[in-house]
Amino acid sequence: MNTKDPAGFWIRFGASILDALIVGVPLAIIALVFTGGTGEEYVTDILSFLYTLLTPILWNGYTIGKRICGIRIVKVSDGQPPGLGTMLLRNVVTGLIYAITLGIAFIVSAIMVGVREDKRSIHDFIAGTEVVYDGP
Repeated sequence: MNTKDPAGFWIRFGASILDALIVGVPLAIIALVFTGGTGEEYVTDILSFLYTLLTPILWNGYTIGKRICGIRIVKVSDGQPPGLGTMLLRNVVTGLIYAITLGIAFIVSAIMVGVREDKRSIHDFIAGTEVVYDGP
């Protein structure tokens, strides 16, 4: 496990874009077909939430975008993939903080990934995780 090579802002951003294109767009199309375009986007929201919550647990810290980019989420304490509790902290608790601060904490997180040496953001600190490059 290579926990000493943190992934920076641009590679993490690229992985997020890939996840949105590869997973988000098809989910939106499927939801549109099943709901008939009635504005019930909660179906897409629920499926996207489950994807971001469960995929790293079931796939050793990867999402599809992270896998393509060669990065993954690991726990800082032992370098192991995140579990359910870790991902709930990373997604739910941090999502609430981002919402309460009206997105300001999200912007601060992006800046943290860009300027901190360890490249950890607010959600990484809350969950005790880091995003690292895969070893060779």
